[in-house]
Amino acid sequence: MKWRCLAALPLPPKKTVDEQVATQAQFLQEKLEPTLAQAEAGQGHVFFVDAAHFVMGSFLACVWCWVRQFIRGGSGRKRYNVLGAWNPVGRQLVRITNATVVNAETMGLLLRTIAGLGLVGPITLFLDNARYQHCKQVMALAQELGIRLEFLPSYSPNLNLIERLWKFVKKQVLYGRHYATFADFQRAIDDCLDKVPTDHQAELKTLMTTKFQTFDKVSFLAA
Repeated sequence: MKWRCLAALPLPPKKTVDEQVATQAQFLQEKLEPTLAQAEAGQGHVFFVDAAHFVMGSFLACVWCWVRQFIRGGSGRKRYNVLGAWNPVGRQLVRITNATVVNAETMGLLLRTIAGLGLVGPITLFLDNARYQHCKQVMALAQELGIRLEFLPSYSPNLNLIERLWKFVKKQVLYGRHYATFADFQRAIDDCLDKVPTDHQAELKTLMTTKFQTFDKVSFLAA
């Protein structure tokens, strides 16, 4: 008799490809675009929230060399966490950083920081579906501060603008570079983020637009 481990079997998808495409399109049309339109009209504020976990190491780009080269790598798995919130209308970045873990307490700090900006009008945060964002502690604090939380559909990084910022930072700071110490690694990331409204303003103006890439059934199947 042959035995088969059921735990090793892949779980069936919760939604079909057609359902996933329809869910994204509906969310974009009914929630995301109208909320952004209100913010652009001065009737509220929108932030896109996500955490980036930058792991210290050597990130190679395109390297061509006639002789063999040995490149030092980072020791261990130290990482620098950045929980960020991007306001596409005011082109403003709010961030909480640490070298430990992003959890409900970290999310609470971000909510209190946003509430402390003194913004007039409703505040809406668009988030992914990280577990710590859904916990009772975070939900209760958001309600207390008058901040509305809107969760993006599953598997929808294309609808979260701040994902583009994380890719930009990696390209600017990590690719093709090695940092001798973790302090240097942190400093480089912080320096890049500090220059978002100044040195990087022109590049980010074209990158961080509110035009969202959407997918049809064919592109989902090809992914």
